[in-house]
Amino acid sequence: MEEEKKRSWAKKNVPWLIIEIILLILSLIVLYVVTITTHSVRKTELDKSNILINPSPEETEEEAADPAGKGSVVSASRKTSGKGVRNVALFGVDSRDGNLSKRTRSDTMIIASVDQDTHQIRLMSVYRDTYLNLGNDTYTKANAAYAKGGPEQAINMLNMNFDLDITDYVTIGFEGLSEAVDALGGVEIDIAVDEIAHLNNYQRSMYLNEDGSGELNEDIIEVYDDGLQTLNGLQATAYCRIRYTAGNDYKRAERQRTVIAKLLERAKSSSVSKLSKAVMAIMPHVETSLSVDEVIRLLGDVSEYSVTESDGLPFEAYRYPAKLGADGYCIVPTDLESNARALHSILYPDEKYEPSDNLKRISKEISDRTSPYIP
Repeated sequence: MEEEKKRSWAKKNVPWLIIEIILLILSLIVLYVVTITTHSVRKTELDKSNILINPSPEETEEEAADPAGKGSVVSASRKTSGKGVRNVALFGVDSRDGNLSKRTRSDTMIIASVDQDTHQIRLMSVYRDTYLNLGNDTYTKANAAYAKGGPEQAINMLNMNFDLDITDYVTIGFEGLSEAVDALGGVEIDIAVDEIAHLNNYQRSMYLNEDGSGELNEDIIEVYDDGLQTLNGLQATAYCRIRYTAGNDYKRAERQRTVIAKLLERAKSSSVSKLSKAVMAIMPHVETSLSVDEVIRLLGDVSEYSVTESDGLPFEAYRYPAKLGADGYCIVPTDLESNARALHSILYPDEKYEPSDNLKRISKEISDRTSPYIP
């Protein structure tokens, strides 16, 4: 009788004990990750009062009616439903001294638009040579914003030129991308024939300084064949930097978005321990305004998200390559208003959008400045 009671107790309770043990182990892993990231991640407190968000036409009307009631900085809440859409700026910088803030140009600028209700991610690159307002009424190539004013100015540049509401960012050096790819076991990429030589050359020159000083890295694994294959961290980072093939910088930005999407696929199928390893590997090479809690929360939901849109700004229908005097070769948004309308139709498909007065002003200024150089 006593033996039957023991068996009955075990039958009812052992499964729950196993689940509790698993949950305890998972909790310890998460706690460990939090501890590691707290000490290694470069958390930056952005002064949100310095983040510029264009007033909407409705807000502009209210401000005209009550000029004392509004400031030049407007906080925005873009919710289509539930938790809504959250936009985060992703910056990739070519830094060899660990500097992820000012004085380094951002090779990569991506608007990561996360729909927290549908779990869709939309990745929109802003081409580095795009001729834009830098967020301070200076007009030149977009990647100069980060070099001159760090992530704060780069965020303002994105918000002002595209009527966005970004208040957070993640900046990563190229070593961080390599570490993340290796920690997740590589990424599967379909390599084209004309990419092979450039991929190998970028691997060799990864650690050269901008002035060409330094030594080539011959400790690489060369890629010999085209087609679908798994790239390691160094190979994937080199792949992201290729720009001297058909498509030039447009194609390079597409490669960068492809690697991010493939990393997300890897993360979705990875174990907690592998994700933890990836976090620990990448965090020393990352600077962000996101808190550790937010990073961990994002990791916990990673399996629910998918990249559903991937494109670059300016859109093909509204851009023109031109040499603009002292600014050199630039990608000109021939109609910034049309670019903004097309972008908002992608990020907020259920929302009626009208460009702000500030964006219309910037759009006209760009047109006036560049029209002499465009046939």
